[in-house]
This record gives sequence, structure tokens and C-alpha cells, in this order.
Amino acid sequence: MVRDHMRHSMIAVLGCGAFLLSVVASLSPANAGEKVFSTIADMNPPVGPGAEEPSLFALEDGRILMSWTEPAGEGYAVRIAAGGVDGWSEPRTIIESDTLFVNWADFPSVAAFGDGTVVAHWLKETGSGYDYDVNIALLPDEGETWGETLTPHRDGSSAQHGFASLLPMADNTMLAVWLDGRAYGADAASPKAVDAMQLRGTVIAADGTLSEDFLLDALTCSCCQTSAAIAEDGTVLVAYRDRTEGEIRDIAVMRRAEGVWSDPLIVHDDGWEISGCPVNGPAIDAKGKTAVVAWFTGAGGDPAIKVAFSQDTGLSFESAVRIDQGNAVGRVDTVLLEDGSAVVSWVEWNDDGEVLLVCRVRPDAGCDTPQTVTLNNEGGSINFPRMARTRDGIYLAWYHPGQDAGIRMVFATL
Repeated sequence: MVRDHMRHSMIAVLGCGAFLLSVVASLSPANAGEKVFSTIADMNPPVGPGAEEPSLFALEDGRILMSWTEPAGEGYAVRIAAGGVDGWSEPRTIIESDTLFVNWADFPSVAAFGDGTVVAHWLKETGSGYDYDVNIALLPDEGETWGETLTPHRDGSSAQHGFASLLPMADNTMLAVWLDGRAYGADAASPKAVDAMQLRGTVIAADGTLSEDFLLDALTCSCCQTSAAIAEDGTVLVAYRDRTEGEIRDIAVMRRAEGVWSDPLIVHDDGWEISGCPVNGPAIDAKGKTAVVAWFTGAGGDPAIKVAFSQDTGLSFESAVRIDQGNAVGRVDTVLLEDGSAVVSWVEWNDDGEVLLVCRVRPDAGCDTPQTVTLNNEGGSINFPRMARTRDGIYLAWYHPGQDAGIRMVFATL
């Protein structure tokens, strides 16, 4: 991983980034078929100069919540706003500090309870290097100030705690999961608890009460994003990059049904052996009994984007399909549609530069024609684009590098 101040120095050296938003652009003649989106409209999110690392959450009223980080004073601020094509609320500051941990791959997020209470997470430095904590706060509906800061992990160690996901659950509680470095260097009876990153979680009530944090997996990849979704029957699904003692780092899903967590299930046996973290986590979504997972793998030295569906709320997954065009970077996201297909976004390289692609993937037919959303061809990176789907369409947001660096957003219709 690259610290924020290091990343901005690298961008300055690399030079200005170029941004091209295209409704009809394609990567190759093979893209000349039916598009994923019929329209793509440029949005104007209410962010300040230098804003980065957007995160999106779809609200039940058709708007989206967006969180982001931007320079403020001697440090940075994490801010949120609600809105969409009909306009935006005034940005609200969650936290402003010179001790925020600001990173291109591990970034804040926002979600909401069914009663309208907003929940946000951010990261705060606790020591040197990569020692930082997950911080969480709640904003009651129509409230003016954020509630007290909560720390979901109770270990008190100066270690890495990050790559968190927030998921509203059916009983008006919120699941928080994160990667937890408390066991690095610790003495423990189990060898899996020593020098290993863990996946841990807690449950947040709407009044801010936290459950005890609990262990989900004692040996995971150390810095890949987590992702979580909930099925129609309330089954919770958490996707992450697992790790074996033999350094196989494939994608796993854990499910919570009727209050009980399952063992990890490997979505597809890629067999990617890598002695280090690729900083490239999976994305999961669910609707009805269907779930979809999209991910990046570099198994066999062949970088690829793969997608797999489950028709039984994550008990099993069908064969994976590959959807990239041969030069995958990864950084996936996905949203599931009513017909059981999924829109998947990812980043790839081609002869012109770095591209953000989308594809509609069907369980029985694989990937439709990929479509280009943006092209960056002069340096820096668009990092980790995020998607959220409302009843009217799909929002996509990403970091735009270059002289006018900031967040770009589009609204697309199927």
C-alpha cells in the first residue's frame, strides 16, 4: 500500500492526468454491439478541490449517500452528502483532522439504517507506519451533529485495522467487518493466530451500542478490500481475499444465516499463490436468493477479472466466467439486477491508457459487450471506482488524477 502523501508526490512526478468521458466510446471493434448503458450523464458532485476516494450507498428514497476525503486545513476532512440527478444536500463534515489515515486503497464509507440513521466510518492513525484504527459515528435522521466516535475493535493494540465494510441488516442493526492486525507477532496456541491478518466483525445497534467484536477468519490477506451484502431472507454474505499457510490467496465468502456464521467457502479455486497482498479485493451483491461475486486474480501470471453467481444465497457458487479483455488491473465493483444479471465495473489497461469498463454479466450467458466509461491516459490512476444502484439507474464515481485532480461521477441508465 502507498501512504497518501507518498501517492500525491508520485502523481506530481507522473504529470497531469487526462480525463475523457464517453457515452459511445469503445475499446475495440468487438465493442460495437449493444451497450450496457443507454445513457451516461456527467454529474457534478458537491466536492471540494482535491477530493478523492468516493464511496456510495443507495438510499430507499432513490437518492444516494456519498462520502469522500478532501484536503482541509493542515490535514484532511471526511465529508458526506445525499442527492443525485435532482441535486445535492450541503456537504456535511464527519471529521477534520491532521491525524486521519488517508490512503488510495483503504478509505472511508457511508451507509444508513432503515430508520434513516446514517453511519460512517473513517481511519485514524494510532502510531507510525500502518498502525491505524477504524472509527465509526452515527448521525440520527435530521440530526445536526454526529454522535460519539465508536471503535468497533476492542483490542486496544497499535496495529492495522482497516478495509472495513458496513452492511444494514434486517433487524435495524448494522454489521461492520474489517481486517484486523492485532495478532501480528502475538503468542497464541494456534499458529494461524500469529503473524496473520484476521477478519473480524461487530454489530451496531441504531442507538450506537456495539456488540463484542468477533473473529470470522484467523488468516486472511492483509490489505484487500472487504465487501458485504444481504439476501432477501436476511442471510448475510461477506466476501474477502482469504489466505492459506501455503500463500494461496483466493476469494472466500462467509455467510450468516439464523445468527450462525459458516466456515469460509472459496468462490472459485483460482490457486493464486502470491507472497504478498495484491491490494485488490472482491465485490459482492445479493437480491432474492441470487448472489454475485466479482474479483481480480493473477493466478498463473495471467491477470483476470472473474464473476461467479450463487442461486442459493451463497451456499454454493456456479462456475466462474472471465470478463476482462486481457490486461486487467482489477478494482472491481458490482450491482445485481432484478433479472439475475449483474453490472460489473473494473479497471484495465489498453493501448490508449487506463480504462474504466462495465459489463452486464448473465449467469447463463456470461459477459455482454463491455463498455468504456472513462479513459485516463497521462498518469496517475483512477484508483477504486464505486457503484450504487437506485430505482432510476446506476451511479459511478472515481478519482480523476491530474492537474485538476478530484472526483468524477456519472449517472447511467440501463
